[in-house]
Amino acid sequence: MDEERVEIRESPPPVYGEKLELGVDFQTTEEIKVPEKLIDQVIGQEHAVEVIKTAAKQKRHVLLIGEPGTGKSMLGQAMAELLPTENLEDILVFPNPEDENMPKIKTVPACQGRKIVARYKEKARSQENIKSYLLLFVFFTVMLALLIQFNPTNLLMGLFVIIISIMAISNLRMKNQVLVPKLLIDNCGKSKAPFVDATGAHAGALLGDVRHDPFQSGGLGTPAHERVEPGMIHRANKGVLFIDEIATLGIKMQQSLLTAMQEKKMSITGQSELSSGAMVRTEPVPCDFILVAAGNLDTVDKMHPALRSRIRGYGYEVYMRTTMPDTLENRKKLVQFVAQEVIRDGKIPHFTKDAVEEIVREAQKRAGRKGHLTLRLRDLGGIVRAAGDIAVREGAKYVTREHVIEAINMAKPLEKQLADWYIERKKEYQVIKSEGSEIGRVNGLAVIGEQSGIVLPIEAVVAPAASREEGKIIVTGKLGEIAKEAVQNVSAIIKRYKGEDISRYDIHVQFLQTYEGVEGDSASISVATAVISALEEVPIKQDVAMTGSLSVRGEVMPIGGATPKIEAAIEAGIKTVIIPKSNEKDVFLSKDKAEKIRIIPVETIDQVLEIALEDSEKKNQLIEKIKKALPLNAS
Repeated sequence: MDEERVEIRESPPPVYGEKLELGVDFQTTEEIKVPEKLIDQVIGQEHAVEVIKTAAKQKRHVLLIGEPGTGKSMLGQAMAELLPTENLEDILVFPNPEDENMPKIKTVPACQGRKIVARYKEKARSQENIKSYLLLFVFFTVMLALLIQFNPTNLLMGLFVIIISIMAISNLRMKNQVLVPKLLIDNCGKSKAPFVDATGAHAGALLGDVRHDPFQSGGLGTPAHERVEPGMIHRANKGVLFIDEIATLGIKMQQSLLTAMQEKKMSITGQSELSSGAMVRTEPVPCDFILVAAGNLDTVDKMHPALRSRIRGYGYEVYMRTTMPDTLENRKKLVQFVAQEVIRDGKIPHFTKDAVEEIVREAQKRAGRKGHLTLRLRDLGGIVRAAGDIAVREGAKYVTREHVIEAINMAKPLEKQLADWYIERKKEYQVIKSEGSEIGRVNGLAVIGEQSGIVLPIEAVVAPAASREEGKIIVTGKLGEIAKEAVQNVSAIIKRYKGEDISRYDIHVQFLQTYEGVEGDSASISVATAVISALEEVPIKQDVAMTGSLSVRGEVMPIGGATPKIEAAIEAGIKTVIIPKSNEKDVFLSKDKAEKIRIIPVETIDQVLEIALEDSEKKNQLIEKIKKALPLNAS
């Protein structure tokens, strides 16, 4: 076929082997200075950092929304570091002589609580000494009586008197008896404001509780004030209360949290109605905290509306970025990140410059966007630690590039391990074919999770319509709603180029063995190719795989996960991969992998068919027909 008619430019993918400029000159990460303050260690979330600084200064609540591993917890800890410590308080709970089930609460400056408890303990010790003297007096009197007249009867009477005296004096409640207060919250010696992670806490742990007392009667029970336990909201007084996945808290707990935020104090009572602790209720206990709530996007819909309104009205909402621009300044930040992870872990050696370059390349790859670096730094930190562990195992002084490459292969996520097994199994049973050609069968590409690609075989068969009214597109496989709609949209292209009523046909499309499920529209060009091949009886090359979304106008639109999809094709033995032209710069492959695959970016469905279909005169006529029918070429 004429090359002038359908221009297809094969584009070499970006190669991993070249040197990367990191924006800083160093030999190992030992030379990199790590900031002391946590707020200066946060990478790539400049907007969030500014909000946290402002919120700490003005004592505002913050809602952080974003994907896991982007630094939400670190920002909460950084806010606690920014808060002043001179206002920290100790909280004590005292017995109430008028009503023992309503203990009194007293707040004093930090470190004063210990002194107060020590004074009370000294007074209580004095009273205990008086009891000891009484017991000694009784014992001396009995011994004296036995010395005067010793006989078995007097001995038994003496022992009886001593036992009764011990029981009586032990339970003796003196007038003005000293009961030692309990130090509920102790902030003495703290160098920064409290940071309390209340993620997943149940009611008692979050709001405080009163322990059950099985011996609450008969004078043997523990005084009510000693059974009071503070909640995390009280421990966070004058500090930060951090709650990740806040929407998982029950509605009742969210309401109680809202009350605590509004009143800045909350009484502690027993959380179980069946416990004796439910009879006890303290005076209001201070809980003047800053709430840093976090979660994913769906958290917003599941939060108590009043709680979110409180945060929005008296604080800030922040969306956490998942990528940052791939600039020298940001690469320099990733160098700092690697140094931070080494120091924070404390069990792995520092990284050489080549090793850091490999981490930055992995950040480029995981961003999934051209010109960007990932900010899912928890996952990236996992590779840093795995590489460090390999270096320790080998007794190396520093972590090298080879260690990082081995760590990337070794520390595969479960989805990647599943994808590898999937491809291996499908090849074994010839579900995935990488040779020859077949009518109506195409190798699509998909992702499991975020970074794990799989080859997705798709088959199409055309049959006479079962209904006289209209034909149908019948799809089988575990498909999500978006994927199903994408298949339906393919019919628009077919109707336009076919120029005849295709309602005479039932078109069956099968996603082979999709136990893992398929969602999204990135298989659109695969479905279109399979269906057109089945309709026109033109074979598809089986050493070609493809991914791309298809518009009703025939344009090939961008998709996500380009790199992992291509890697899956390489592992399956595929020789050529078709991707959307707009994803051309999103591909990051190592040099050895890039040499195994031919990547061709395309813009329209006719270009897809030019590459995927076996050469024949029928194919040439078909592509000309489709090209003329596309709305893009109508003018």
